[in-house]
Amino acid sequence: MGKFIAKKTNTGFKFDLLAGNNQVIATSEVYASEASCLNGIASVTKCAVVAEVEDQTAEVVETKKHPKFEMYTDKKGEFRFRLKARNGEVIAVSEGYTAKAGCLNGIESVKKNVVDAVTEKQY
Repeated sequence: MGKFIAKKTNTGFKFDLLAGNNQVIATSEVYASEASCLNGIASVTKCAVVAEVEDQTAEVVETKKHPKFEMYTDKKGEFRFRLKARNGEVIAVSEGYTAKAGCLNGIESVKKNVVDAVTEKQY
């Protein structure tokens, strides 16, 4: 079972989504308030389960509607994903993966772990 960890930072609040093995599989931006952070968690929970994957690393990119996971390569050549909400805002991002398969597994892990994830506040 996954869990969201909400944390206070120097500039606001953020969350991490952890898989059952306590590995971080997605993280958020910094929100100005706790309420906004908790709304972000709710949005990830709602959007991740229905979001399709838009593979921006493919030769021909098939554009998907929001919400969606965008898979892309970063400046270091690593594969990453970002989850965009229905309004197109980025609500969660991944770490870098050396292989495309690892990134796809990360997306599937997010989809699976948000279903019954609890939220733990660490502040």
